[in-house]
Amino acid sequence: MTTEQRRMKLLELIRSQGFVSIPDLRSALDVSESTIRRDLDALEETGEAQRTHGGVFFTGPTASLRLFEHKRAGQWEKKRQIAIAASRLIEAHDTVLMDGGSTTYELAKQLVGRPLQIVTNSLPLANLFAASEQVDLVMLGGYVHSRTGVSLGPYANQMLASLNVQKAVLSIAGADERGYYNSNLLLVETERAMMQAADTTIVVADSSKFGRSSLARLCDLSDVDTVVSDDELDSTWRQRLQSAGVELHLAQTPANQDSDTHIA
Repeated sequence: MTTEQRRMKLLELIRSQGFVSIPDLRSALDVSESTIRRDLDALEETGEAQRTHGGVFFTGPTASLRLFEHKRAGQWEKKRQIAIAASRLIEAHDTVLMDGGSTTYELAKQLVGRPLQIVTNSLPLANLFAASEQVDLVMLGGYVHSRTGVSLGPYANQMLASLNVQKAVLSIAGADERGYYNSNLLLVETERAMMQAADTTIVVADSSKFGRSSLARLCDLSDVDTVVSDDELDSTWRQRLQSAGVELHLAQTPANQDSDTHIA
């Protein structure tokens, strides 16, 4: 069996079961633990698996939920580094509300396997967390937007009105001096309900989103507690967010760096 064939078989085992222990993988493939770990390194690099204590979770797209594949080029590495930086803001046993953006999806991949309560309106995110015994998962109901796989509208908003979470993590389509934007009116209504349900609101967005608007304004800059972006965010926007009282975290984008800059 070639390396490529072995890794394909390994990936199929993880995909079919959701979570597999390292001993079970070693037994199924009849190879050493060091070989398994090298193969998992390769799968983690492509975003298809995430190791945790004792095993590995599948974090790649399923056949029916490939909603972010067209977005993986270009800004993908920035989104991944932003997700890593944002994951450091989430503590064990937090209750976290997450919307269905591509950057929040990358963040979800970082959080799989951690002891958390997750509330989401995103089918792709719920699919990631459903296999994790460490996560208490709450899925919001409502109208499902086919292009993004998120639930929106009055049913989702009514459910949010009865919930309280410690942190809401939201994605945006753009931001200018008047505030943050998204491209769907129903999504903005649901995200406002998410902000109302949360003690702290965190926006995750790569630097290309700043300096442009979109269809529906979500809120003022100062209504968000924390922004996590990348280190290509220009000095004007850094100052503007700081002046609005926003806590800013800038992820280091080069692949060989894994720390983030915190600007109070």
